[in-house]
Amino acid sequence: MKPMIEYLEGTRLFADISREDTGRLLSCLNAHPVEYAHDTVIIEEGSQVRAFGILLSGRGRSYKTDLDGNVLTVTLLNTGSEIGVILAASPDHPSPVSAAVERGSAVLFISYDSLMNSCARNCACHKRLIRNFTASVAQKGLVLHERLDCLLRPCARDKIMAYLKNASCPSAGGTFTVPLDRNAMAQYLNMDRSALSRELSKMKADGIMDFHKSTFRLLD
Repeated sequence: MKPMIEYLEGTRLFADISREDTGRLLSCLNAHPVEYAHDTVIIEEGSQVRAFGILLSGRGRSYKTDLDGNVLTVTLLNTGSEIGVILAASPDHPSPVSAAVERGSAVLFISYDSLMNSCARNCACHKRLIRNFTASVAQKGLVLHERLDCLLRPCARDKIMAYLKNASCPSAGGTFTVPLDRNAMAQYLNMDRSALSRELSKMKADGIMDFHKSTFRLLD
């Protein structure tokens, strides 16, 4: 339990909660980690979600399948990502997406009902956990808004620029590093990887940006 508690100390959900209080909360909430030996769908589209999770290790994604059977990536999940927080907070609504994790991943699951009705609900640490959960739901909404802002752009160049402007921040020399490799960026923007690479090269040749691997600098 101790290594997991030490890890959770750095997550958004358990921010500003001591290790001792985290251990008590995990016990009170009956939280349980699950390790996956294979690629596994942990939330199915159309299902009701009663628990949310934290990805302790590994990677995953949430996705939708359209009427033609095409799989569309909605969000990418990395170590530390919360899974299903919005869905768990709306348990009477069927999930509009599926979520899957890769082989070797581990997820800590917490029941939403346990969170809301914990025996420790009057403790300061539990109130902090509720505030952190609420902040996580809000942050998820903002992340989805940023993704939608990219996807609604009419062409590949506009999608890429919208993503890079969202990912950029003031820094020395104007350079910044994005958290996605080319495969992940293509999935995020719902583009073919080759088409993404071609457009990035054109934008570099046109003097719009410079980049090396995942480090970018906007020039215009």
